[in-house]
Amino acid sequence: MHPDLAIEQEYLDRAHDHLAVMQATATRLADRFQLTARSDFNDAAVEHTMRRYRAALDVGGSLCFGRIDEDDGDRWYIGRRHVENGTGDAVVVDWRAGVATPFYRATFADPLGLALRRRFAMEGRHLLELFDEDFADPDSAHRASGIPDPLLAELDRSRTGQMRDIVATIQAEQDLVIRAPLDLLLVVQGGPGTGKTAVGLHRAALLLYDHREVLQRDGVLVVGPNRLFLRYISQVLPSLGETSVVQTTLTGLGAVDVRGADDVTAATIKGDVRMAAVIERAAWGRTVPLTEDARVRTSFGNLTLGPAEVNDALAAALTARRTVASTREGFRAAVLKVAFDRLVSRRPEGLKLSDEVATGLRTSADLRRVLDRAWPAVTAPALIRRLLTNRAVLADAASGILTEGEQQALRRKAARKADDEPWTAADLVLIDEADAILGGRPRRFGHLVVDEAQDVSAMAWRMLARRCARTLSMTVLGDLAQSTAPGGQSRWEDVVAVLGSPTALLRAELDVGYRVPEQILALASGLLPHAGVEVAPTRSARATAAAPEILEVPDVAAAVVATAGALAEVHTSVAVIAPDDLHAAIVAAGLPEGEALTVAISLLSPAESKGLEFDAVVVVEPALVAVDEPGVRLLYVALTRAVQHLTVIHSLGLPDGMRPA
Repeated sequence: MHPDLAIEQEYLDRAHDHLAVMQATATRLADRFQLTARSDFNDAAVEHTMRRYRAALDVGGSLCFGRIDEDDGDRWYIGRRHVENGTGDAVVVDWRAGVATPFYRATFADPLGLALRRRFAMEGRHLLELFDEDFADPDSAHRASGIPDPLLAELDRSRTGQMRDIVATIQAEQDLVIRAPLDLLLVVQGGPGTGKTAVGLHRAALLLYDHREVLQRDGVLVVGPNRLFLRYISQVLPSLGETSVVQTTLTGLGAVDVRGADDVTAATIKGDVRMAAVIERAAWGRTVPLTEDARVRTSFGNLTLGPAEVNDALAAALTARRTVASTREGFRAAVLKVAFDRLVSRRPEGLKLSDEVATGLRTSADLRRVLDRAWPAVTAPALIRRLLTNRAVLADAASGILTEGEQQALRRKAARKADDEPWTAADLVLIDEADAILGGRPRRFGHLVVDEAQDVSAMAWRMLARRCARTLSMTVLGDLAQSTAPGGQSRWEDVVAVLGSPTALLRAELDVGYRVPEQILALASGLLPHAGVEVAPTRSARATAAAPEILEVPDVAAAVVATAGALAEVHTSVAVIAPDDLHAAIVAAGLPEGEALTVAISLLSPAESKGLEFDAVVVVEPALVAVDEPGVRLLYVALTRAVQHLTVIHSLGLPDGMRPA
């Protein structure tokens, strides 16, 4: 037993007592303003603020996880929340505070002014053990490995259906990413198990701490690959005291519901940045110059507008094009002025009647028909629907941009009713582009965190950039070796170019895997030469006792059920990752059914497993997955979801990169 264990436990107990006082005070203040909040806006704001502050004081895990002693004698306890005593002195400092930085970054080569770093092994409020690093002692524990025991304990912990925060075990290279400045594009390449998702979420929490006023107003948006992934990460930010972050998918940002699916070719073309030019041309190419006089009846008399008058106004408006909506409104105003001047000039009392004349023209059905004939109004969904279902419209907009073959791949038959259009996920991005050109303005955020970013198409990156409130403040997290979606990325340089090549750019690489054991990474890394991307293999910080199992069996479904069942008796979370076509046979063989992440054994496709972690994983028929380069990358994803044990079951042989030498 460490000699200071009892003293530190007593200190932590007092810290919890002070936290309880802070919680009670916040509740009391919120209750005080509750009655008057209904009639007083200021009191309502105070009550809302205190309720949020009170919620943020709840601690999901252990309050405090370490201590640092500085050379000058100052001592700081580091934890999940800031806690102070009755006189305002810090009892525990928030991990995001600047004074906590050396806790994560100090090394024996550069102790950053620390004499001692002490890590706590906690179970709830109970202190189990202390681990000291005495920077004055070259023989201090953990110096050789560089990995403190609390981190090893965390890595060996069983996985459940939800990701936990890593605030107690953030490593130095992760901390550098987490504390990067707000106003820049941060691109993080990280292999399996490097903690890039956790890093991105902790960065969001830190930015909210450092820039509370700005980001509380504009908000933070976290974009994940699918709803299953969002459910998996949903408790990380609340455990860090942040409950106001918006978490969604790309389809969640769309204006219509997804009902259809594209083939690979169509999805790839729709994700190509060239589609922006096609949509722009289609949006601006809807004007129809008049060829004959237009008669307009009003309560102040009839008038005739000649084609030249309307067409000149149209040409003048188009020379100052901004958005379609604003430019069309300029054209409308110019024609209204021509009609207004003509009507007013006919009457001696015209100036006195000017307001009535203007109102009459604005409400004139005849004039509205003239304007709509010269420049028909359109919504973004209607524009994209017409572009994809009308051969002539697409040919005109895509001429010189897309080949005839590409245009043919995009074309589809229109639904009988516009409301029944089979929109796809890639269509949503096109609609968003069209909406921006037409003049729409989506909700914008102070910072974006984009995870599994290697699967985001060029057109989707444009969609995300439009969600940035002021500067391109974005955390981009991904692994090019896991790029599997049509239109996905093989180079981060291409993403930066689509986003406008901002000068405020920071590139970072996380190359140490803390979760996936080295034996599993070694097996998966054999696929990289066949994956079609240039990515260095991830190094692992840990190994497990057993190497991955590779089983060739005659009855795959039966073997999967038996293996998964046996693993579920040992491990908390087990996943069977198999091609979709095999799911029915595996269930028929006896695998218990249930929603993924909520049952002991989750049955997933390789694509669904992206971003998730399980204690044990069974990968089924890898040769059916690795049929091309994207398939090889998808198999790489599946093989790297296990943090303790991996079994591969097949009857069709193994793909290149997995065969024994």
